[in-house]
Amino acid sequence: MSSIVKIALVDDEVLFRKGIAFLLQKEDNFEIIFEASNGEELISKLNSSESKPDIIIMDLKMPVLNGVEATKIIRKSYPDIKIIALTSYDTKSFVANMIQVGAVAYLIKNTTPKDLIHTVNEVAKKGFYYSQIVLKTIQETIVSSKNSKGNLETGFLSPREIEILQLICLQKTTTEIADHLFLSPRTVEGHRNNLLLKTESRNIAGLVVYAIQNEIAVLTI
Repeated sequence: MSSIVKIALVDDEVLFRKGIAFLLQKEDNFEIIFEASNGEELISKLNSSESKPDIIIMDLKMPVLNGVEATKIIRKSYPDIKIIALTSYDTKSFVANMIQVGAVAYLIKNTTPKDLIHTVNEVAKKGFYYSQIVLKTIQETIVSSKNSKGNLETGFLSPREIEILQLICLQKTTTEIADHLFLSPRTVEGHRNNLLLKTESRNIAGLVVYAIQNEIAVLTI
């Protein structure tokens, strides 16, 4: 990837945060534009900074304003910024909650540097990245919590839109989907925008959750 990905780091553990910053700054296509120690400081810096991050890597448990509440605020005020949760919590309820409030990726703090870099690159390229473990958690937690499993109205989606949604769930890029379906990338983007509108999803990650909820996605888990 040649374009620079602007990143903000949010974690109250200074040593851990500096370690992540050191790791990411070694990558040619990453730029750390600022750091924050809690959600309130992050919101303040976002409001005052002229340059906005493409991606925020955020801890969940922080003083003053935690990562979950900060994510909710950012999703409303800065919907284009993508949030990666990086936390020591790996319970199913925590993962599902963060995905539902708007995180586009979920990493545990004992993840490898290689996985962290891969996740940031995937989010920059596709808009989200869910590991097989996270996909399984979404499927088990979100789908099983529904009262009317499989009975939601999905007839308003065209066969082509369903096809594209399934490919999005396989974490294909716009270009890969276009090549697979013999369409132009612009046509794929049009269908994707229609899917966002029709499903009332805020982002691509929301489309994946919608597809899993409605059993549209064919997941290889």
